Amino acid sequence: PSVSITEIRQYLRAQDIPFHDGYSCLHTPSLFVGDRGDQPLSANAPFTLFIDKTTGSFLCTATLAEGTWQDFQANVEMRLRGISPIPPAKSEEMEEEMRQAREDARCIWERALPLWELLDEKETKETKALFGISQVTNATLKRFGVRYLRTARSLVFPWFSPQDATLKGLKLVRVEKNGGTITYVEETLPRFDSYLNLFGLPLIGRRDTELVLTGWELDALALHQAAGVASLALPRGTSYLPPTLLPYLEQFKRITLWLGEDLRSWEAAKLFARKLSLKRCSLVRPGNLQPRPLEALNQGLNVTKILRSALLASHKSIVSFRQLREEVFGELVNTEQVSGVKWTRFPELNKLLKGHRRGELTIFTGPTGSGKTTFISEYALDLCMQGVCTLWGSFEINNVRLAKIMLTQFAGRRLEDQLELYDEWADRFEELPLYFMTFHGQQNIKTVIDTMQHAVYMYDITHVVVDNLQFMMGHEHISVDRLAAQDYIVGAFRKFATDNTCHITLIIHPRKEDDEKELQTASIFGSAKASQEADNVLILQDRKLVTGPGKRYLQVSKNRFDGDVGIFPLEFSKASLSFSSSKSKVRLKKVKEEKEILANKIVEGGSGASKKP
Repeated sequence: PSVSITEIRQYLRAQDIPFHDGYSCLHTPSLFVGDRGDQPLSANAPFTLFIDKTTGSFLCTATLAEGTWQDFQANVEMRLRGISPIPPAKSEEMEEEMRQAREDARCIWERALPLWELLDEKETKETKALFGISQVTNATLKRFGVRYLRTARSLVFPWFSPQDATLKGLKLVRVEKNGGTITYVEETLPRFDSYLNLFGLPLIGRRDTELVLTGWELDALALHQAAGVASLALPRGTSYLPPTLLPYLEQFKRITLWLGEDLRSWEAAKLFARKLSLKRCSLVRPGNLQPRPLEALNQGLNVTKILRSALLASHKSIVSFRQLREEVFGELVNTEQVSGVKWTRFPELNKLLKGHRRGELTIFTGPTGSGKTTFISEYALDLCMQGVCTLWGSFEINNVRLAKIMLTQFAGRRLEDQLELYDEWADRFEELPLYFMTFHGQQNIKTVIDTMQHAVYMYDITHVVVDNLQFMMGHEHISVDRLAAQDYIVGAFRKFATDNTCHITLIIHPRKEDDEKELQTASIFGSAKASQEADNVLILQDRKLVTGPGKRYLQVSKNRFDGDVGIFPLEFSKASLSFSSSKSKVRLKKVKEEKEILANKIVEGGSGASKKP
C-alpha cells in the first residue's frame, strides 16, 4: 500500500519521533540503536534512520536495517510495548546467496593484485593502456582499492560495507575487442540486481557537502585525480539509481551528475536529478569539449572548468533560446542518438521510426489472433536486451505465459525440447532489466498509473508496455461512456509518458470490420483521440486468412518524429516464436499518406511485400 509524505509526518508527530526534512528522505533517530526501552526517541541521538519520502521505505545506516513503511510502524509499536525492535529478516535463500557471494568475492579479492605489483613494468603499462587508464596514477588506484585479476584479465572494484568496512562484493570489468570497437564487459558478485555499491563511499568524509556522481568506476577515479572532488560511481551506470542508495547521498548540499558522453547519459541524469531533488543538482551536458571524465583526463582537458559549467537541474517554467541553444546544437550534432535506441531484430523499423525514444506514446493494433502480444513481446525484448528498463502490464495473458514467450524468443529455440538448457538461458534472461505488473483481467486506470509511477521511481523504468487498453474499461458502461472512458485513459497515459520521460506502448484492439479489408488508423477502437495523442501508430496487418500463409506485415501509419510511414513484411518462426523481416528480397515501402497504401493495394499487388521466386 502506498503512503503519502503527509501521512508519514503525521504518524511521526503522533508517536513523538523527532525528524527533519532531507532532500529525498526524512531523517530520524534509529529505533535499532541505543536505548530500546519504552522511552521516546531522543532528539540528541544521531539521526541515522532515513525514511524515503516517496515510498515510506526506511534504512538505518548504522545497522543496515531496512524495510517497508509497514515494517517501520510495526517496530515502533514493539518499542512502545517495551520490546526491542527487530530488523525485518531477509529470506533464508537470499541470506545464503549473499553469504556465498561474499565468500566468492573474498577468494577473488585475495587472488587479485594491485596493478603496480604485476611481474614487470611492461605488463603494467600494457594493462593500463588496454583499459584507457594510462593517465591514472598508482596513488589514485591505491586510494580507491582497485586491483587486477590476471587470470580473467579484469580490473576488480571492491564493495566495502559503509558500516564496518568488510568486503560485501566485487565488480569485475574486462575489455573485449571486436574489430575497431572496444566494449567493457561487467560481472558482479552478488548478481547485478543485488549489487548496490556506491563505489568510493568509504572515502567520503562526514564534512563533504559537494559530490560528483558518475556512471562508471573509472570516471570516479579520474574526477578525484583531476579535480580533487568527492566522487562516487553508480552500481549500474546510467540505467538505474536504486532508492536504497538515496540515504547515503543525503549529506550533500550540491550534487553534480556527470554520467557519460552520450544522449542516454544526459536523459538518465535528468531522470536521476528528479529523484535526488532538482534544487541541489547540476548536470554536465555531453559534448565534444565535455566527454566523460576519464576521457577528459586522457585528453588533458580542464576538468574543474567543465564542472563549473554544469547546468542547474531546476529551472523556471519559461526559458529563453539562449538557455536552450547548446541543447539544440547537441541534438543537431548527435542526430543518431536523438533518434533513439535502435532495434536489432527489426532493421526496417529503424528505417521508418529511426529508433525508440523516451517520452513518446505508441499505439499498436492488429486483428484478433494475428500475434499482437507475441510481436510486441519481441519488440520490447529487443530494446530490453540493450539496457532499456522495461515494465510489462499484461492484462490479457498471465505473466508466466508471457515470460515463457519472451524466454523462447530470447533463447531463439524451443526449450521444451532442450530442458537441460533451461537454467542456462533462465540465468541470462534474469539479468535483463525487465519487470512485470501482477494485474490480470480488468483494472482501474488509477491503480495502473500508481503502479507505473512506483516502478519509474524504484527501477528507473523507461518503457512501459500495456496489453491492452480494453481491459482497463468496465463492460458495464453504455457505449458513449466507454468512449469517454477510453479517451480519459489514453490522455492519462499520454500525460504520464511526457511527465516521466517514459515511452508507453499501448495495445488497442481494432473495431470489428470486414476481414477482407486491411486495417487503417481509423480502425483503432474508440474515438479519434487515441491516434491523435499517439506519436507512433503501428498496425500488424494479417492477410493470411485471405491470401494464404506468409502475408503478415507491419505498417507504420503515423510517425510524429520525422513523418516517415510505410510497410515491411514479416516472417514468423513457430520454433522461436519470433517475428523477423522476411529473409527473401525485402523492399521497404515508404509512403507519404495512408490513403496511398489503400489505393494501390500494396499487399495484394505485391509491391510492398516480398515476392516469391
